Amino acid sequence: MANKPVLLDRWGQPVKRAALTEEVAAATLGGVRSPLSGHPGDGLNPIRLANILREADQGDPVRYLELAEVIEERDPHYLGVLGTRRRSVSQIEITVEAASDEAFDVELANMVRQWLDRDELSDELFDILDSIGKGYSFTEIIWDTSEGQWQPERLEWRDPRWFRFDRVNLATPMKLDDHGQEVPLEGFKFIYANVKAKSGLALRSGLARVAMWGWMFKAFTQRDWAIFSQTYGQPLRLGKWGAGASEADKNTLFDAVANIAGDCAAIIPESMSIDFVETSNVGASADLYEKRADWLDKQISKAVLGQTATTDAVTGGLGSGKEHRQVQEDIERADANALAAILNRDLIRPWIQLEHGPQKRYPRLKIGRPEPEDLKQIADALGVLVPIGLEVSESEIRAKFGFADPKPGDRILMASKPDITPPAPTVGAAGTETAPQSEFEYRLNTLPPRSGVLAPQAEQSPSEAISGAEPVDALTAQLQEAAQPAVLEMIAQVEIMLENAGSIEELREMFFAAYPDLDASALGNAIADAMVAADAGGRALAETTSG
Repeated sequence: MANKPVLLDRWGQPVKRAALTEEVAAATLGGVRSPLSGHPGDGLNPIRLANILREADQGDPVRYLELAEVIEERDPHYLGVLGTRRRSVSQIEITVEAASDEAFDVELANMVRQWLDRDELSDELFDILDSIGKGYSFTEIIWDTSEGQWQPERLEWRDPRWFRFDRVNLATPMKLDDHGQEVPLEGFKFIYANVKAKSGLALRSGLARVAMWGWMFKAFTQRDWAIFSQTYGQPLRLGKWGAGASEADKNTLFDAVANIAGDCAAIIPESMSIDFVETSNVGASADLYEKRADWLDKQISKAVLGQTATTDAVTGGLGSGKEHRQVQEDIERADANALAAILNRDLIRPWIQLEHGPQKRYPRLKIGRPEPEDLKQIADALGVLVPIGLEVSESEIRAKFGFADPKPGDRILMASKPDITPPAPTVGAAGTETAPQSEFEYRLNTLPPRSGVLAPQAEQSPSEAISGAEPVDALTAQLQEAAQPAVLEMIAQVEIMLENAGSIEELREMFFAAYPDLDASALGNAIADAMVAADAGGRALAETTSG
């Protein structure tokens, strides 16, 4: 038995096959990888936020990642736009391209296609795209070898708090082991996704860093808005007591004023009164808080989706709406390409190598929406280009129109073939057989009898028509008689081509080869003689008329 080849991951670490079937990064409630998270967003202010981001920059991202989770939980707008961006990509259909048309490459592509046909895949891709917000994500591959072959059983999202980056370059991902030590990632065991919002370190490339500042300022605005609404949203309740009121009377009045908002009822002595004082001109002040909160939401929409029209009810012209949608589609396309590259690198290639060893070529995943095509334009172009020699793959055309390959026994739709059976001769008035009329009309001649297709003959020959006719008619008949042999020869050659050509392309080549050899001298001489005769006849006619 041959030794299995030594496999290396993208970081140059050897792959330990024996450890791949075990979960190495599962959560443990009492261990290092605890699922419980802190809440650094409580009492957040600019100084605390700046310190949290600096800690992440220096390789300690725990509080930054916890704050990113807090924002998703507490800010409906950020959760909505981020979820929209992640779901739009995770639900796009995935296609697989074989490395080549060879049988083995096609087999590998089919293997990948079968695995992708899983209901859990959409949720797994959604978890991988957690990197859009936080800057990076880790997904553990749970391998299955129960049937004697390697196959991904499932993809498990792992909390990024349980991972670090090499303190030397802050770029190479590391894992916390059971003792809290930073160790290299197991080869072929993790999908490391880094969908960048900006260039630079993964710790600083997430959208959450931008959203944190907007969320903090919006939290201040919402707090002030709540205080304002509580203070000025209800009229001021003013209690008045009469002269000689005791402290007990004053306390009774205060309790009544304080509780009237909740109870909507109060009992006070007749000598006391309660007035409700409305605050004027508070509408403009209240609008200020709403405008500020909306403005901050729009900035988050721009950062996450690249536009505001689809989330913030921004009205505009048709052109503006199309531009906003185009921006969103551009971002979606970039995310899809990045996700496909990550899966090809960390999932497909390791899988093929574990099962079949290293290969020169691998099947490739493609994630993207098909570009809309004008099928009518394609059909019209094919009708013109194919007859003149354009070679087009039939399978490609079927794929564009969504037609499946016909199965054995299926009734096939095809163009009706013209009936090329020569028509039977007809019986003339005198009982003689005449050749059927030609499909083509030739002005100065008839086809030779050898073809079996003859044009209708004139009732009298040109020679007979010359005698006793007017000069012009006589010249016409003479020209027809003189030119007929030359025209018949040319038509006979074309007729032979039509009978022997097997396709339009072949007929075309015959024309190109034969036209230089066609002898038109006889026809030219006949036309020249006719021109001389016509001139003479014209002169004679003119003299006759004038005389």
